[in-house]
Amino acid sequence: MNFSWTKTAVSVAVLSAITTTSLTVSAQEESVVNPSEVEAIEVKGFRSSLIKARDLKRSANGAQDSIVAEDIADFPDLNLADALNRIPGVAITREGGEGRQISLRGLGPDFTQVQLNGMEALGNSSSAMDSRGGTSRSRAFDFNIFAAELFSRVDVRKAFSADMDEGGIGGTVNLETAKPFDYDGFKGAVSGQVGHNSLADDLSPRVAALVSNTWDDFGALMSVAYSTRDINEQGYNTYRWRQKNASGSDISGLPQRTQELINNEELHFSRGSRNSIFLNDQERLGITTAFQYRPSQSLNLGLDVLYGELNNDRDEYHLQSRGSSSTALGCGGPAYAGDLTCSVVNEIRYNDKNEVMYSNFSNTSIHSESREQYADTEFKQVVANAEWQMNDDFAIRALVGHQSSDFETGSAKVYVETFGDLTIDYTNDRFYGTNSYGFDTTDIHQFKYHEIDLQETEINSSFDTASLDFEYVLNDSSYFTGGVIYKKFENETGQVDGKDLNKSEWSNGTFSDDIAEGVAFTNREHQKLAWTSVNVSDVLNTWAIVRNLESDPTKDEVEEETLSAFAQYNIDIEVPIGDLRGDIGVRYYDTEITSTGFLNDNQIDVSNDYSDFLPALNVVWDATDNLVVRGSASQNITRPSLGSMNATGNVVNDPDSPSGLNIQAGNPLLEPYESVNLDASLEYYFDEAGYAAISYFHKSIDNFILVETYDRPYGETGYPLAFLGANQNANTLYTVIQPQNVDDADISGIEVAFQRDLDFLPAPFDGFGVIANYTYSDGETLYRNVGGSGEDEYKSFPGLSDHSGNFTVYYETDTWGGRIASSYRSDYISTVQAGNQDEDERGFHSTTYVDFSAFYQVNDNLKLTLEGSNLTDEHEEQYSDSADRLYNTTENGRSYYVGLLYDF
Repeated sequence: MNFSWTKTAVSVAVLSAITTTSLTVSAQEESVVNPSEVEAIEVKGFRSSLIKARDLKRSANGAQDSIVAEDIADFPDLNLADALNRIPGVAITREGGEGRQISLRGLGPDFTQVQLNGMEALGNSSSAMDSRGGTSRSRAFDFNIFAAELFSRVDVRKAFSADMDEGGIGGTVNLETAKPFDYDGFKGAVSGQVGHNSLADDLSPRVAALVSNTWDDFGALMSVAYSTRDINEQGYNTYRWRQKNASGSDISGLPQRTQELINNEELHFSRGSRNSIFLNDQERLGITTAFQYRPSQSLNLGLDVLYGELNNDRDEYHLQSRGSSSTALGCGGPAYAGDLTCSVVNEIRYNDKNEVMYSNFSNTSIHSESREQYADTEFKQVVANAEWQMNDDFAIRALVGHQSSDFETGSAKVYVETFGDLTIDYTNDRFYGTNSYGFDTTDIHQFKYHEIDLQETEINSSFDTASLDFEYVLNDSSYFTGGVIYKKFENETGQVDGKDLNKSEWSNGTFSDDIAEGVAFTNREHQKLAWTSVNVSDVLNTWAIVRNLESDPTKDEVEEETLSAFAQYNIDIEVPIGDLRGDIGVRYYDTEITSTGFLNDNQIDVSNDYSDFLPALNVVWDATDNLVVRGSASQNITRPSLGSMNATGNVVNDPDSPSGLNIQAGNPLLEPYESVNLDASLEYYFDEAGYAAISYFHKSIDNFILVETYDRPYGETGYPLAFLGANQNANTLYTVIQPQNVDDADISGIEVAFQRDLDFLPAPFDGFGVIANYTYSDGETLYRNVGGSGEDEYKSFPGLSDHSGNFTVYYETDTWGGRIASSYRSDYISTVQAGNQDEDERGFHSTTYVDFSAFYQVNDNLKLTLEGSNLTDEHEEQYSDSADRLYNTTENGRSYYVGLLYDF
């Protein structure tokens, strides 16, 4: 077990603080309050939810922000990720116009641990776009799986303490569903909304209901949320940009200098250069049930059950260049018998970066791609918990839970091809190309069959958790907690591909009118463009192609078993000025990993284990009734992504292959990311409502994981000698491409937050209030072989936006109210490429989203609501390479919801 100097220093500081604190604890008249026993407060209205969230923030020992439901089954935003986006330090990624994943304090989604009803959880969905990650094997939680109405409270814990599960360097997000004893006696609510998107055709309904009752010592609750969404996301995108030669195209009509640049592969051509439409019929269902039994004041038993479904039925349509490397250059031909057709380059205009901004081609290959895809997630969780106050000084708590998340997706693509004249123009907008065609793109007789691709993927994850901890009161001002937790995590992924399903029957090329479809595209300037597409299901039926590739695909598996234990000392004492409270402790964890995969189609099993101690200190000084000073120091880890730990690999032992002798594989022997975390904040709480705060955070991260490319004797790779080629031995050099623990990195930043009712203003302006926050984050690490250049380069963390912030203005009375909120996120890198010569990095431009919400309280029970999202019709711009070239620009329109909430 290795400790860096910094870790050792933190450990010594924590142990010293334990000794010092033990000597300074003094008696205090107040008894220790268990947070789980805080009296439930019925929260109604946006202002009341802010007050409750503020109180939770103030009472926490470490840095924390919370969101509380405004009313029964009424969360402040339509989506959990959108609601979290209002919290200082949180930025989100979006999918189809709603939040999907979060980054916390500059660290990407993999670094945030998500807990659901007290146990770690993982839920996977997917993106329709490969450029956004498609289907990935990560530890990132997809918040779009659940409707926000199912949850009563969300806590974002940014500082680590020993009694928290290890695993979230960025922080821990805990989602809580409602419990029957949250309410007094019988309670019920039903809500309904109807929404419409400016780009979609159909309406999007949402309904939710909750009923809860208590009978003396027993309570039961059930809630249901169901919604459908009609999503239309459209735009213009590329497959990156590439330096290309003529590849057989006729460039004789171009100026000599332009011909030289093309022949020397000095000009960057956009690939794909396509207009795109992404349609999605989304269905979401969530059901929660909760039971509580309190036979006495000292015993509390609970059972929580959660079920969630997210089903996506997607259709995509693209009209794209498909010549050499998917540019408009080169030669192409249909899958059926026929001669190759080579394009003629009529005109090229390029800028000072040698990027082709305008190009005109004749007889170039053009494809219409039609795709049908389903992407379904099913989530299940059962958690049983118990609390027993054995006597005045000693209490125990236990939790047993099981959670599973099953994700399946299947895709079928049909390509039809034609040849014709094409102009690609980026001169008006660098991030939104305009294509024009020298033929009727809606004429089905122009197109012939080319290719069919099929793919199916399954990702299955499960958690089993059992924990037992205790609390022992030492005196009126201190208590001791400790416990053990066992977690077993299993993940398996399988994928089957069926590509290039060309058929000899396609020799006639054309297809019938009843299979053809037409799609209409409206670009950014609202200029209409239509083209021929196909009904994918009809095509598959016509050619008797079975969509189900394999009923049980071979799967890669990762299994983790972790045993953890913690000990923590907690204090709340009087000091000469104010009060001092906090906790100090240490956590020990031991993790064993087994990764099962396939090396050249042969099953292999690789095992690994690691363990460590994680000290933590949180101190809060309540200097006055209004002023709070907070500080934290801790160590924590984040485990490697599931894809990185995949044992599957491929040994290429043919020295004459295009890539030479090489091994590409995951790495089950990876160590976790390790971090030393420092936090400090100064917070001022106003007497009535609101607060102002400034916070500083710093994280020093070791064992940063990057994909490395290096040469090594085969015998040192650990792979069986049986995979060596002829005349090779253990000393034969192979190029190995796999994730490795390489460098350390630092990230630091400042958060500023302000929340205030403007009740000091004269009526009627005293109903106004303001919420504002801003986060600055800075961090970078060393990446190897960036863009296939052989050079190492410092770049920002993936997912890190230097600047992010939110600003909300609200107005509320007893009968009506409303708020308008904006959220800003600056540019960020999504991935840094090693070995990809098209680009050195990929990321997103800055965005500003504006949302609106209003209500009218008809009577004590009935409330009317109006909500709008993306009021400015913000576009998502994804760039390729640090030269900032277009990768993908999409818009998803404005959405509006009108509804009612009735509680009884």
